[in-house]
Amino acid sequence: MATLPNPKSVTYEEWLCMPEVTDRIEEVVDGEIRLMPPARYKHAFIVRQLSRALDRQLDPDRVIILNSSFGLLIRKAPLTSRTPDVAVFELASLVEKDGYVHSAPQLLIEVLSPRNTRKDMERKLADYAALGVPEVWVVSPEGCTVEVLYLEDGRLRRHAIVAEGSLQPRHFSSVQVPVAEIWPQ
Repeated sequence: MATLPNPKSVTYEEWLCMPEVTDRIEEVVDGEIRLMPPARYKHAFIVRQLSRALDRQLDPDRVIILNSSFGLLIRKAPLTSRTPDVAVFELASLVEKDGYVHSAPQLLIEVLSPRNTRKDMERKLADYAALGVPEVWVVSPEGCTVEVLYLEDGRLRRHAIVAEGSLQPRHFSSVQVPVAEIWPQ
């Protein structure tokens, strides 16, 4: 992950004044803008498959599924905004302000990339826990597994590692996502 050369941290107010850029993905962690390269094919394929499986089974009048092209505000100071791969929000609880989402999704999915370090993922999961995200799936393209984490006592804790069968989000109990269908052939 590259960081923009910046002599100081970016504040929320400064960030809002920056031009919207659509040709790159970025996150802001403790005021530091971090540029990320575009997703590789396998990563993009998995995000697409998960989004499609959820989209087919959820009511679009009640739920919205957003992919990694939006900012999920974790906190204003120090500014931290993440770009999860997939986030599922009940429309009734979604809070949008200043063009960014300021509320926790009911389900969040992160697909691991070769550039993800354990430390980066732990920090990202801590941010999602601080926001109150009740369920996170961490997808490993290399291992063909999905780690399911639930928010318990303020931390995201491993509930299961799934390599076969179906994933069933806690909040959307009628949804079944066959694990075998999310991997590229």
